[in-house]
Amino acid sequence: MNILLTDYQAFQFINHLAVTIPFLNPLMRFLAQDAEYLFYFGIVIYWFTRIQTNRRMVASALLSACAALGIGGVISHFYYRDRPFVDHVVIQLIQHPANASFPSDHATGAFVIATAIWMYRKKDGIVWLALAALIALSRVWTGVHYPLDVITGACLGIASAVLVNRLFERSTLAKSLLNTCINIYEKAEQKIWVKRAKINSYMESEK
Repeated sequence: MNILLTDYQAFQFINHLAVTIPFLNPLMRFLAQDAEYLFYFGIVIYWFTRIQTNRRMVASALLSACAALGIGGVISHFYYRDRPFVDHVVIQLIQHPANASFPSDHATGAFVIATAIWMYRKKDGIVWLALAALIALSRVWTGVHYPLDVITGACLGIASAVLVNRLFERSTLAKSLLNTCINIYEKAEQKIWVKRAKINSYMESEK
């Protein structure tokens, strides 16, 4: 059976769940449109815990995301696929530009960050991977991606996160560069905290 036909049939099944299980539609809209911000928020929180391992994890996640999304952009340039709502009558729950559908940037971004977190923090990573899977499902449910789009995006994100992690584990140079960059940032951060403390102390003394 043609893989694109199978992909479309799977799309129809998932997309029509919006009719058969309509009470989940508000959740799916949130997941498809806004849940990605939870990943941004999580990355910021992990970074500002000021734990060295978490900062290496965040740096790895961001580098992995740049690589995965960059590769995804190249793929979409050479293999352009229209959104489902361009070629078919679909149940479209969210508005979306009629741009390239393959691979899914949302799935790529969610899975690359979730996998990067999992590589460092297994329990946290499972939660993030579950959220990434729900985001991928929601993009099909709401009618803006085919299943193959999100599956490819997920695979691209996972592969990128694993490869970048392996790079930092096996390359002394890469690990040294990463640690140096983090150390430079932390020294600058420490100076800012010291200056802020002095300013606050001065302002208190002037009261």
